[in-house]
Amino acid sequence: MSKADTPGEEDYEALSMSARISRTVVRAMKDLYGRGPTHAKTYLCDEFVFCVMTGGLTRDEETMIRGGQEEAVREYRLRFQAVIRPELIRRVEDVLGRKVVNYHSQILFDPDRMVEIFVIDPTAEPLTDPEE
Repeated sequence: MSKADTPGEEDYEALSMSARISRTVVRAMKDLYGRGPTHAKTYLCDEFVFCVMTGGLTRDEETMIRGGQEEAVREYRLRFQAVIRPELIRRVEDVLGRKVVNYHSQILFDPDRMVEIFVIDPTAEPLTDPEE
């Protein structure tokens, strides 16, 4: 979902489940990092939710990457994700109406990608997105 595709609040319910999750995760990143991804796409697969994002690195992170410090950026991001984990899980649970039992975050470089992985309670019905 690009910034141009972000609908107003009145259009939120019209979005597919995957689009609502993408919007929620992007908003959380913007709220918590100070800058959010510029594109996101969410995939629902059985009890897994994968949110893949591009953009959103901070200026200092971009500078460190140019200086060859990708691992330092990755380590910081993963530590920060551990801190914001409860808030991010809460927001995704609110959208899904389901319990998230596990979560992992990863950042990749060249090309830059952030991947948020949520595992939903496997005893519940598999996730589907009928709009897709």
